[in-house]
Amino acid sequence: MKKIYFLLSILLASCSATSTLTLSVNQPSTVYLSKEVKKIGIINRSQPSVKYNKFDVLDKILTAEEKNLDKNGAEESLKGLQESLKKNDRFTNVVQIDSLIFKEYGIDRFSPLLKSEDIAKICSKYNIEALYELSFYDTDATINYKTVTNQKVNTFGIKIPIIEHQVIINTLIKTGWRLYDNINKQVSDEYITSNNFIVSGNGINPVKAYETIANRKDEVNRISKNNGLQYGNQLLPYTIRERRLYFIKGNNNFKIAQRKAQTGDWDGAGELWKKETMNKDSKIAGRAYYNMAIISEINNDLDAAINWASKSYSEFNIKEGLQYAKILKNRVNKNKILEAEKI
Repeated sequence: MKKIYFLLSILLASCSATSTLTLSVNQPSTVYLSKEVKKIGIINRSQPSVKYNKFDVLDKILTAEEKNLDKNGAEESLKGLQESLKKNDRFTNVVQIDSLIFKEYGIDRFSPLLKSEDIAKICSKYNIEALYELSFYDTDATINYKTVTNQKVNTFGIKIPIIEHQVIINTLIKTGWRLYDNINKQVSDEYITSNNFIVSGNGINPVKAYETIANRKDEVNRISKNNGLQYGNQLLPYTIRERRLYFIKGNNNFKIAQRKAQTGDWDGAGELWKKETMNKDSKIAGRAYYNMAIISEINNDLDAAINWASKSYSEFNIKEGLQYAKILKNRVNKNKILEAEKI
């Protein structure tokens, strides 16, 4: 049966009328912030107030969290964010603000929004125009114990069975961020991340097994800092690779054009496809129209690409052209956002 499926796959691939290419596509930033913002602050509201400390302590007992694990992890998140923002050329100043405003609970949920007048006061005091808030940070741990029987060689060279304790800890890190834009008087973003990782250790008893896990705190700090870095980077445009289909079958010119495309000679392929847009066979002409949209996108002429793709569908019923035109129009809209984001 496997041979049959393999041969069928080869047959389908050889019969395909299309091939694929990938190209780089610029994307606007995930988080939009007024380009007038040049000075930005960071505040930590993830620490619970004294009034609610009893709930946070209870949570720590139930989840077996080490002392200061949340506090240190939150600080690493803030360091990561600050590091990312300082690398961003748009900001002239990044300020870490002492956390004078506490949240009302120490669990994994957002605190009430800061009032616009409070934001304005903070921005005035610290000479900033926007404010990042670490609204919550929480680690939960699930601990599993089990015993396993292993063989150990004693001093006489005899294997003897020993019972070994194994502890497995699954740690979940939950982080919540807000971004306040004081220029436009709005919350630009609310963002939640969650990451989990597993560590394990062995020992002659549960306590000794737990003591062998030396890297849990380090891993919490590493992940937390990376979360801060990644969130700060969401203010930056980025590039992705997108996949496109193009037609390789129709007549001999399509075969030659495919070989030119495979060697990177897209302009040469385009010259052949353009000739075939005048073909009397509507199917061949339609495929050529579609492929001309591909060439236009490669040359970053999106208006021409939309025109070619739309006509391939409307005039020649090349169904792929309709979806491609939608993709191209979406690119045009994103490019407008990218242009607006330029500093």
